[in-house]
Amino acid sequence: MNIEMIRAAQKRGQGHVRYTPMLSSPFLDEIAGRRLFLKAECLQHTGSFKFRGGWSALSGMDAKLRAKGVIAFSSGNHAQGVALAAKMHGSHSVIIMPVDAPRVKIENTKALGAEVVLYDRETEDRDVIGDRLSKERGLTLVKPFDEPLVIAGQGTCGLEIAEQAQEHGVKDAEVITCCGGGGLTSGIAMALEAEQPSFKVRPSEPEGFDDVARSLREGTIQRNTAMTGSICDAIITPQPGDLTFPIMKRLCDAGFVVTEDECLRAMAFAFERLRVVIEPGGAAALAAALFHGNELNSDTVIVTASGGNVDRAVFERALATLE
Repeated sequence: MNIEMIRAAQKRGQGHVRYTPMLSSPFLDEIAGRRLFLKAECLQHTGSFKFRGGWSALSGMDAKLRAKGVIAFSSGNHAQGVALAAKMHGSHSVIIMPVDAPRVKIENTKALGAEVVLYDRETEDRDVIGDRLSKERGLTLVKPFDEPLVIAGQGTCGLEIAEQAQEHGVKDAEVITCCGGGGLTSGIAMALEAEQPSFKVRPSEPEGFDDVARSLREGTIQRNTAMTGSICDAIITPQPGDLTFPIMKRLCDAGFVVTEDECLRAMAFAFERLRVVIEPGGAAALAAALFHGNELNSDTVIVTASGGNVDRAVFERALATLE
C-alpha cells in the first residue's frame, strides 16, 4: 500500500465516485465542546463509503477477470458498493450476506442486480462459503477491507478530507472514523499522512466489538468473541485485517468505544441539526466526538458518517432518544 495507489484510485473514480460534502453545525459544536465537521459518506452512491472501495476494485481489476464476475461478503454496505460497481462495469456479482442483515440492505443489494446468498453468522463461515463459490464459478473475490485496491478506494475519502479541511482553514485536527475491519481507517490514515500529517486518525467502534481499539492498545491483532448482537452491524468484524492493522498501528492514535445508545443519539442529532440520515454503525464516529470529548486532545474534530442505510424502525428508535 502507498499513497500513489490512493491517488490512482481517485483518478479512476472521477465522474463515478461522489465528492461528498463536509458539514458543520454550531449546535453540534456546542455539544462536542469544539469545532466539529462531519464527512457525509452517507450521501455517497449506495448510501456509504463502500462504493469507493467497490469502484476502485472493479475499475482496477483485469478486464478478463471482471468479465467472469465477482463475489463479495458483507452485511450490506460493501455488498451494495460492489453490486453497483459491478453493474456499472457490466459484470455479474454474487454477494454473501448474513441472514440478520437489515432488510433494506438485502433488498437494495438485490435491486442492484446482485445474486444474494444468505448465511448464519453464528453457525457458518462466510470465508468458507466465498472460497467455495469463487472456485466453483470462477468468480474473483473482492474482500471488504483487507484488499489493496479496496483500501486505496477508501483512502480517496481521506484525500477529500484533506482538501476540505484546508478550505476551512483547519491545520490541526483529530479525525475519527467508524471502524470495522479497518479499510476506511487505514486508507484515510495513509491519505492524511501524505496530505495533512498533523492530523491524527482515531477509530471508533461499538461496545463489545472493539477489536481494533484493543489491538492498538496491545500492539497485536485481537479478535472479538461475538459476531452478532449489535445494531451497529455495518462495523462488526471478527478482527482487524492483516493488511489494515499494520497501517493503523503505525498511523493511528487510540480508539474510541461507544455504546448503542450513544450511536442512536448521534443519529438523532445528525438528523435534527444537519438533516442527514446515518445508520448506527455509521454514527459511531460522531458518537465519540459528541459524548467522549474528555478523550479528545484537539480543538477541531472531523468525523466520518460512513453510511446511511438504516431500517425505518431503527431510525425511529434513534429519533425517540430526543423526546
